[in-house]
Formats: sequence, structure tokens, C-alpha cells
Amino acid sequence: MKNYIGASYLASFGALGVASCCVLPMTMMLLGLGGSWQAVFGKIAAASYYVLAMSTALVVASWFVSRRRGSLARLKWWLGGTTLVTAIAWVIVFNETRINDLLIMQM
Repeated sequence: MKNYIGASYLASFGALGVASCCVLPMTMMLLGLGGSWQAVFGKIAAASYYVLAMSTALVVASWFVSRRRGSLARLKWWLGGTTLVTAIAWVIVFNETRINDLLIMQM
């Protein structure tokens, strides 16, 4: 696997982690894993849009580099996967309040 694909996946999963930083504490509280350690997620939430934007830029750059090198046909499934993970991260961020409301109703 090419280095830029690996960097793209790392950025995508980082973006997914940052996107779920406000949903994850609620889920863990539902599972009984509450605690003061969850205050750390507030600091991460402040940077979520920046991390998502950088991740999206890396995914776009990976598509561009792969097309430019002529390896798009061989790497399209890897690139599609990283694009999907980044898209899921954006969906979580944009629907964060709805997801939190749903989780609060489950308590």
C-alpha cells in the first residue's frame, strides 16, 4: 500500500475519532462507564472541524496523487474506504445533537 493511502486512512480514522468525541461519552455513560475522565473530550471537540477539514484535504490529495501516478484503478477500493470513513465522520459531526438527544432519551 502506498504511503499516501496509509496517511489518508490515519487521517480518516482520526477524524472519525474526533467526530465521535461528543457522542462517545454519552454512549459510555449508557454502558455504565461514566467518570470525570470524560472531561478530556471537551478539549478535543474544539478542534473537530479543523481535524475534519485536514482529513478531507488529505483524502482529496490521495485521490489526486493516485490519479496522477496512474494507480487509480488499483487503489480505488482503498481510496473509497478512506472516503467513506471521512464521510461518516462528517455525518456524525453534522448530526451530533440529534445523536446526543437520542442517547439521552435512552437513559
